[in-house]
Amino acid sequence: MHALVDWYLGFKQWYLGQLSTGGYPLIVLLMVMESSVVPIPSEVVVPQTAYLAHLEGRLSPVGIWLAATLGSLIGATIMYWGARWAGRPLVLRFGRFVLVSPSKLESAEAWCARFGPAGVFIARLVPVIRHLIGIPTGILRMNFWRYAAYTVAGSAVWCAVLTGVGVYVGNNPQEVHKVGAVVIVAALFLGGMYFVLARRSKVGVDPAV
Repeated sequence: MHALVDWYLGFKQWYLGQLSTGGYPLIVLLMVMESSVVPIPSEVVVPQTAYLAHLEGRLSPVGIWLAATLGSLIGATIMYWGARWAGRPLVLRFGRFVLVSPSKLESAEAWCARFGPAGVFIARLVPVIRHLIGIPTGILRMNFWRYAAYTVAGSAVWCAVLTGVGVYVGNNPQEVHKVGAVVIVAALFLGGMYFVLARRSKVGVDPAV
């Protein structure tokens, strides 16, 4: 736990130091990584950027939202085509090296088989799960354009919420701890709902999803 906190604080310090020169491309890059298998939290990237944008005026909230959404789509596309090319056996064999355990994969497959493209939209709103959803959709060969459309929709909503959080904290700095607590509770609630629904999805895998 201490190592995780230290990593989080170190990443946050590095990110804030690089943001002035990296700008929108840095946001895109980090969100690409966040939507793949690199554990970079969008809850740090987007709100912190929006907060600084509000205070310093160097970046616009709309630009941050668009850059974050674009990065999410690129990362999700990489995950989809990587899983579609590799196939389920290869993912099961090497997934553990990128924090994708067989149980996680099975839950995500059940979710996709049960809810189809709409499940992609919902998954993009759930921390941790959002980076995983491209794997089962690729394995199940979901129509890519449908997958991309729902990914953009879900990512746009999530990034808009995080951008709004950053701007709100910029306007109300005294509320930072309260807002942080609300975000954490909401993330835990959404994650819990995902796992409950995924485990109840006792359906077969349908390649035609």
